[in-house]
Amino acid sequence: MNTIIKSPLALAITAALTTTVLPSYAQEDAVKIVQGKCLACHTEENQAAPQWSRISHQRKTPEGWLMTIGRMQMMHGLQISDDDRATVVKYLADRQGLAPEETSTYRYAMERRLDTMESFEDSQFEEMCARCHSGARVGLQRRPAAEWEHLVHFHLGQWPSTEYQALARDRDWFPIALNEMVPKLSKMFPMDSNSWDQWQSAAKPDFVGQWSFAVHQPGRGDGSGLMTITQQAGDRYSVSMEGTWADGTPLKGSGTAIVYTGFEWRAEIDLGGVITRQVLAASKDGMNLSGRVFEAAHDERGMEFSAAKATTGNHQIVAVYPQNLKAGESTEVTIVGTGLKGRVSLGNGVSVEKVLKRTYNSVTVLAKADANATTSANSVTVGGVNGGQFAVYNKVDSIKVQPAFTIARVGGNGGSTPKVQARFEAEAWGAGADGKPGTEDDIRIGYLPASWHVEPFDEAARADNDVYFAGRMDATSGVFTPGNAGPNPERRMSTNNAGNLKVVASVKDGDQTLQGDGQLIVTVQRWNDAPLP
Repeated sequence: MNTIIKSPLALAITAALTTTVLPSYAQEDAVKIVQGKCLACHTEENQAAPQWSRISHQRKTPEGWLMTIGRMQMMHGLQISDDDRATVVKYLADRQGLAPEETSTYRYAMERRLDTMESFEDSQFEEMCARCHSGARVGLQRRPAAEWEHLVHFHLGQWPSTEYQALARDRDWFPIALNEMVPKLSKMFPMDSNSWDQWQSAAKPDFVGQWSFAVHQPGRGDGSGLMTITQQAGDRYSVSMEGTWADGTPLKGSGTAIVYTGFEWRAEIDLGGVITRQVLAASKDGMNLSGRVFEAAHDERGMEFSAAKATTGNHQIVAVYPQNLKAGESTEVTIVGTGLKGRVSLGNGVSVEKVLKRTYNSVTVLAKADANATTSANSVTVGGVNGGQFAVYNKVDSIKVQPAFTIARVGGNGGSTPKVQARFEAEAWGAGADGKPGTEDDIRIGYLPASWHVEPFDEAARADNDVYFAGRMDATSGVFTPGNAGPNPERRMSTNNAGNLKVVASVKDGDQTLQGDGQLIVTVQRWNDAPLP
């Protein structure tokens, strides 16, 4: 198995987009670095533009360009400093990046949502491209036909066994790749696009100022606050965050950020002593930031992040928490956004008893659901601002475990690779107008507290006692921690602590207890940990 990605060089490359020491950047510097470092292999096609062979005929995300330069270092002996590499990535991502519309479908790869189950309408694309790495890695780059052809040759030259792997040895792989996939990819992901042309000339978002943000982390809950962004030099910023979790725990941190391609926000933030990374995208009008924040050392420990710029004239709702209230009960509800003035409404069947706290960026109210309220998903309004959703329900009809399928990875035990946890939430649903749960008109109630446990997924898992060996589920939080890495002499044939588990959530609703389940595969360490999976 290839373990080169765990070398110090590879780890530095993986972390490079959000380094706390950000080098100075100028186009002239980047061009000089490319000319000095890259022209030993590439050729200069146009000095005035400038333009170089291969390099100038691709468009990629910051992560994509970082992987390209990293591959030059690891496979071709390129010698380049961290600062120079960062300068070149910045230059190429700005000059040859992707427009917002071109990244929207595949942002899960940049945001490290590694439990995403990819599905593509084109089965040939799945079989030829997305069987070894994510399809998103392909979808987050643009090339003309000649460059897609070069990529086919690169794959076969670098990994000759490609033709003999599953979904390759049963077909004439190389002619299919050249004659069918190259034209298809050049059409699906072309070098030239109207979206990119328009984005290059469009006004870019202004990040400076305060942003009203909301977060949601599985196993932790909701939080909100203000993020203040101050420009340092060019597209580099200092960042501070001040807020609280729903339970009152501080949510506070500071760090630095860089913007690529005018809208791709990458930051490294120390949140309460934990180094986290923000991978966010700004809306085209510059009024919103959204994406994911995750721990630098544990990308599975992440939170949803959404924010609105807290500026005069921007009136919107970013988030509402909690998401639901049962008929006859009361709770405090916080609405996060900006410009939140006026009367608060949580929809039919819910009355706002009292406003407990109000600022320009949030309002907390005491809400009570009517005793005879029926299940409905209501829109939320504050004055003239609509957004978010709040559900009122009289009973829960079904429970879904989210995610329905994911993986955890063994680790530790003296090795260099830490354990990778899995985190679950119980999503409640109510039956729709037909009164039958599990149909298309079901009403999403939202996340509810649950009791968690794991069971064998099948008879093989039962026979191997996977529940005992594979790890432990926290009954309250829904966080699963896998077992130790390495052979286990207590297991049959001394195999490792892998397992196939059913994850079960039990939710009490009045006198009834409902259950939902999902699947968890506990598997081996992730050795090849590229910026784009």
